[in-house]
Amino acid sequence: MKVKMKVQESLIRLFLTLASTVIFGTGVMQAAPANLSLIVSASPGTGLDILARTLSQQFSIKGNYTTVVENKAGASGNIAADHVTRAKPDGATLLVVGTTFATNAAVNPNLPFDTVKDFVPVALLGTGTLCLVVPSSSTANTLADFLQMAKTSTKGVNYASPGNGTPQHLAMELLKFEAGLNLFHVPFKGSAGAVNDVAAGHVSAMIAPVHTVMPLVKADKLKILAVLSSERAAQMPQVPTFKEQGLPKVQVDIWYGLMAPKGTSPQVIQSLNQEVNLVLKNPEIAANLAKQGIDAGGGTPQLMADTLSAELKRWPPVVKAAQIKAD
Repeated sequence: MKVKMKVQESLIRLFLTLASTVIFGTGVMQAAPANLSLIVSASPGTGLDILARTLSQQFSIKGNYTTVVENKAGASGNIAADHVTRAKPDGATLLVVGTTFATNAAVNPNLPFDTVKDFVPVALLGTGTLCLVVPSSSTANTLADFLQMAKTSTKGVNYASPGNGTPQHLAMELLKFEAGLNLFHVPFKGSAGAVNDVAAGHVSAMIAPVHTVMPLVKADKLKILAVLSSERAAQMPQVPTFKEQGLPKVQVDIWYGLMAPKGTSPQVIQSLNQEVNLVLKNPEIAANLAKQGIDAGGGTPQLMADTLSAELKRWPPVVKAAQIKAD
């Protein structure tokens, strides 16, 4: 009888040990919050928003998470980022960021958060192609035309951006210095107003994501003169790169990433990373994103960390040379 009881006790202890390992040791339960909030640091319809809603839809279809997308645009993404730093680090509240996350750190040394220390990278969500556009009414039909116009203009040529310190702003300043152009900046509060004013001919040019300008290009309101990627864009193979036209340093891609608040456990990060990769590696999802000008990302959390690190090193010299100050 005693032997039987000892065997039963041993089995019970073994069961409890295994159960605790599953629940606490692997982090499986910990890594699957019932509800996810994806905080987007941009307006609806942007590349960040497209990616966030793609993830949300796929997570819901798979039944792993109930996901809500919250757009908290404004202050160059600071509102969204600050919100996430205050969230519980359990993987339930995540920040969807873009290149502005890095450029903003270069422009504004007094952010209410630390771009590196207050966040944990989850995954690189994707990259996008930037292009130089002018109004269809512009006399510049090629990049060479635009460069000549911007070099010889006594008054200077104006250009638009979605705001001070944005990637589009810094990319144009990079072009300005590399090509020796006479350009001056007209900042807007967001992409929509900037793109529309360029299309209307009120502003002479703009660097913008391909997916942002394509509707107006198709409507014959804008012309694309060059892309800033290392290779020609799949959506417009007829448009040359800056590198092809003698400006190899004018190469800027935009990127999108997913971040968690500091203190989020490695198990949670790894679980979320795996879920994101499953979505982005789906050929149908990747093809759909490509149609909208976004190359699906993926990879390890370290890849996202390395991408952010490289961007944080790249932009301060440009900001200093252009004497860009925070608003």
